[in-house]
Amino acid sequence: MGNDSVSNQKSVVRNAILGLQHLLAMYSGDILIPLLVGGALHFTALQMTYLVSTDIFMCGIATFLQIKRTPLTGIGLPVVLGCAVEYVAPLEAIGKNYGLAYMYGGIIIAGIFVMLMAKPFAKMRRFFPPVVTGSLITLIGFTLIPVAFQNMGGGDLTSKNFGQPLSLMIALVTAVTILILNIWGRGFLKQISILIGILVGTLLAFGMGIVNFKTVGQANWLQLPHFFYFATPKFEWSSALTMIMAAFICMIESTGVYFALADIVGKDLSDNDLERGYRSEGLSAILGGLFNTFPYSTFSQNVGIVQLSGIKTLAPVYYSAGMLVILGLVPKFGAIATLIPTSVLGGAMLVMFGMVGAQGIKMLSNVEMNNKNMLIIAISVGLGIGVTSVPSLFQYLPASVQTLMSNGMVVGGLAAVILNLLLNHTGVKDQVEEEL
Repeated sequence: MGNDSVSNQKSVVRNAILGLQHLLAMYSGDILIPLLVGGALHFTALQMTYLVSTDIFMCGIATFLQIKRTPLTGIGLPVVLGCAVEYVAPLEAIGKNYGLAYMYGGIIIAGIFVMLMAKPFAKMRRFFPPVVTGSLITLIGFTLIPVAFQNMGGGDLTSKNFGQPLSLMIALVTAVTILILNIWGRGFLKQISILIGILVGTLLAFGMGIVNFKTVGQANWLQLPHFFYFATPKFEWSSALTMIMAAFICMIESTGVYFALADIVGKDLSDNDLERGYRSEGLSAILGGLFNTFPYSTFSQNVGIVQLSGIKTLAPVYYSAGMLVILGLVPKFGAIATLIPTSVLGGAMLVMFGMVGAQGIKMLSNVEMNNKNMLIIAISVGLGIGVTSVPSLFQYLPASVQTLMSNGMVVGGLAAVILNLLLNHTGVKDQVEEEL
């Protein structure tokens, strides 16, 4: 009996440590989203503290919804959920052009769309081959690189201090730290390279006197999330459509994560499994809109944790979800995250978004480069990067259309899906020469 008790205690400690590893692997990537979106929309320090804390809390809730199997939700794989980078540009565009109410309304509509599309989408996997997913992942990374550069310079392009040497040096130290850890780091150290880079950059900034701990002292020790903290959701067609397109792309990416995890744990995924996975993400997005946070989807970096650790059970992820919920209830943790200078975030984003783009290129390297696939890649990536670089191209269009058309990820993603359907699944494919 005593041996069993000791064994159980060891198991609890082991699973808790593995859960902490999952949390640390996704933590830096997830807190970046509220910091980026809140910063772009000029949130106050108090608002940022609430946003980060409640986002962390909702990550835990969303993860619980995904790992716990029910008749309608939960894929039951060791996956952690957070806000995906695909949503950054759409959320910022909607928030700036229409306000927070429409941003949260768009999130709710996106969640409803995902839930309604769960069943048909589970049967459509053949329409999203690597040429589509690779183009989308490439766009996700490269269309966000300008945001990284803006943050490296201090965030505000109109400021007279934008691009000052101190900001650039802090951003460079952050990026180089992450780079060094990715080259020479091993295992867990490499997995949390972004978190360590952010810590090093922030400590450097603190040493130079540009980090103020005042917000941490003012933050509460306990705060419960509640509905409509910032705004009561409102609805507008272009905002809703923009968020639906971002959600659609996230569904494609999540599908890849589901199959990667299923392969690692040795499980065959049925259409019903995929349905429950999509529904969990849709429900999480609806809750995000109601609690004024974000939509949530799978975090692909945690796939590497499962593979490296060799632990394929759900227990560590349950611990990770529980830790996220507890951290989210303590605003002081959220306040600490808001101390990170913009230039530090820029340095981390440069590496993170660049790696996302590189992952897309890696996926495309396995695609047969016939004329059809080359056209899909060329047009979708070209459109996505083009509208991101020159959004003023659509300045004479209505504001609602501008919101949709100036988002490179949405425009390029839609082009990739349509061109793939046209060139690979209709009679048009017979009109295109296979060889260049």
